[in-house]
Amino acid sequence: MAQAFVLINCELGSEESVIMHLKSLEGVTEVHGTFGAYDILAKIESDRVESLRELITWKIRKIENIRSTLTLMGIAGQT
Repeated sequence: MAQAFVLINCELGSEESVIMHLKSLEGVTEVHGTFGAYDILAKIESDRVESLRELITWKIRKIENIRSTLTLMGIAGQT
């Protein structure tokens, strides 16, 4: 199973709506609001790495009020 963690910066005050949108996406397994340099942490999983890339590029990064993302891809066998 391929997995990634996506760190998200969003527009001030839009955190709740972004979190709700993320939770509705297939492949998003966890979502947490955070304090610090990033506003939200999302964990995503799929059977294929290519599916993760598509989810990040075409769904997560297109959510309204997301300003930027940083993706950390998991290493197979090091979980």
